[in-house]
Amino acid sequence: MQSAEFISKTFWLPLAPFGFTHSFFNVDAEIITYTWITLGFLAILLVGARYALTKKNGIARYLVLTYVESFKQLSEQTFEGFYANHFYFISALFTFILLSNSISIIPWLEEPTKDLNTTLALSVISFVYIQAYAIQTHGFFSYMKEYFSPLFLMFPLNVVGKLATIVSMSFRLFGNIYGGATIGSIFFNLIRSSLSLDTLAITTGIKFTGLFVFGTAINLTIVMFFGLFEGFIQAFVFSMLALTYLSTAIRKDSEELA
Repeated sequence: MQSAEFISKTFWLPLAPFGFTHSFFNVDAEIITYTWITLGFLAILLVGARYALTKKNGIARYLVLTYVESFKQLSEQTFEGFYANHFYFISALFTFILLSNSISIIPWLEEPTKDLNTTLALSVISFVYIQAYAIQTHGFFSYMKEYFSPLFLMFPLNVVGKLATIVSMSFRLFGNIYGGATIGSIFFNLIRSSLSLDTLAITTGIKFTGLFVFGTAINLTIVMFFGLFEGFIQAFVFSMLALTYLSTAIRKDSEELA
């Protein structure tokens, strides 16, 4: 939104004066700053969750345990057993993406995931994690053999197929979050227009307060929808795709299990 862009240029960016633009490689200080702010909120939530677990009773403790247990059950159902590393990876991935998608509900902050570089980085991390455990599970030579099946000539297509998962996951998350941010920006402009009309009403005596209230209500609804509901859905979809690819990569064929 334009308000967030104005605040970032006047306040956030001076805190991170390391961005630069080059014809080959860019460093977006604004997105990096929003990512650090997201990590800061994540650290606060972790400390709060740790504190909540020290209490024997309480709603906060129940919510934390329910949140953790949901990922534990999901991991067990997917891999037919509990694997701590996979549980940590999926739960951390989902939590970070959810916070990144939802941070826009805080005034003057924007989603790091509306930038393609962020979603691409998340996809690359997931891809490397999946391939590393596929090699660990099957062995290097068995892993490489999949690239040459069913024929040796299929190697280029198999490589492209593997790398295509990075593109599909990153563009899916980026497209949905960026689209939500764009729609929110449109409604912000409507509110700003209505605010200008209220300013005009001071001198003309015409009442535009109803328009301003209506625009504000619509904008809040849009922000809450794309910030919370859509943010949750996209974080869940991305995490489930990563979990599915991981499960497929490390699953052994029936012949190997026999």
